[in-house]
Amino acid sequence: MHAWLDPVPNESFCFPATKKTNRKASLGSSPRSIPRRPQSPFSRRRAPELADGGSALPPADRPICPRAAAPRIPALPGMGSFSGHVLPGTLFLAVGLWRVWSAASRFAADPPAFRVRAWSPLPRGPRLLELYVVAGGALLDMCLELGGGVLAGRGGAESASLIYLEHGGMLLMFFLFGALALLSQKTRYLPLTDGELCLVAAAAFTSELVLFSYHSGTHMGLEGYYHHLLVVLVGLCILATVLGALLPASFPADLASGVLIALQGLWFYQTALSLYGPMLPAGCARDAAAEGGRVDCRSRAAEERAEQLANLQLFGAVFLAFVYALGCYAVAAARHGHPDMAAMHDQHVAALECRGGAGGARAEEECMI
Repeated sequence: MHAWLDPVPNESFCFPATKKTNRKASLGSSPRSIPRRPQSPFSRRRAPELADGGSALPPADRPICPRAAAPRIPALPGMGSFSGHVLPGTLFLAVGLWRVWSAASRFAADPPAFRVRAWSPLPRGPRLLELYVVAGGALLDMCLELGGGVLAGRGGAESASLIYLEHGGMLLMFFLFGALALLSQKTRYLPLTDGELCLVAAAAFTSELVLFSYHSGTHMGLEGYYHHLLVVLVGLCILATVLGALLPASFPADLASGVLIALQGLWFYQTALSLYGPMLPAGCARDAAAEGGRVDCRSRAAEERAEQLANLQLFGAVFLAFVYALGCYAVAAARHGHPDMAAMHDQHVAALECRGGAGGARAEEECMI
C-alpha cells in the first residue's frame, strides 16, 4: 500500500477531494482498467486496489479527513475540587458549632429536663433556621453535583459522571432529613419525634459512610488516607446519633453528635487545603494529566510523612473542637447558672473528698450522713 494511505501525523491536515471529471480526465490516458469502487462501508476508508498492487485513486482524491477530537466540556465544581469540599464543609461546620452551643445552653439552663434534639431551634428570630440551612444547602450542593454529572456525561467521561451522581445521592439523604423535619414542624401530616428524626439523620450519615468507603473514584495514596480519616469521623457520628435516639436524656450523646458534625466540617476544609490548596505536603504533587487530578508522592517516605502530617492535622482539629465545646459549656453555665448544676457540683466534690479520706472528723460525719 502506498505511503499516502497511512495515518496522517497531523490531524489538522486534510486532503481535499477532487471532482469526478478531473479524476476521469487524469486517468483517461492510463492503459490500466479502473474497477468500480465497492459500495461498502469500508469504501470511504480504503481505496480499491488493482491487480498489480497499485491504487486506483491518486493522493489528491483522499475522501476521508481524520475525525476531530470532541470538545472538552468543563464540569461544574464537585467534591473533587477545592470549592467542592469547602461548600459541604461550611454546612457541616455551621450546623455542628450551633448544635454544640445549643446542647450546652439547654443543659445548663435545666439539667433534669434536658432532652436530645435532632435539630436545635433558635431562641429568637427564625426558629427553624437550622432546618432551612440543612435542606437548602444540601439541595444547592446536590444541584451542582448533578449538573456536573450531566456535563461530564456529555463530554464522554462516564466514570466522572457516575461519581457526580454518587455525591448527589448522598446529598439527597441530607435534603430528605431537612425536608422531613420541616414537614413535621409545619404540618400535621407527618409528626415525627426527635428520636425518629435522629434515626433519619443516622441513615443520612450512613449513606455518607457507604459513599466514602466504596467510592467509585477509588481514591488511592494520600487522597485515600484523607478519606479514610473522614470515614472514621462519619462512623463516630453515626454512633453518637443512634445513642441520642436510644438515650433521649443523654447530654454527652447530644454534645458528641454536635462536636463530630463540626469535626466533619473542619476535616472537609483541611482536605481542601491539603489536597487542592496551598497546604499540599512537600514531596507530593497533583498530577493534572491523570484522571481526577490525583495526588502523587515521589517516594514512599514522602507519602508516609504526608500521612503523619494528616494525623497531626486531625489531632489539631479535635483539640479545637474540644476547646470550643469546653468554652461553650463554661459560658452557658455562667449565663444560665441553674441551681441544680451547683448542687450536682457540690455532691461530686463531696464524693471525691469521702473517697480520698481528707477533711478530718467533719468530713467523715458528712460522709456518714
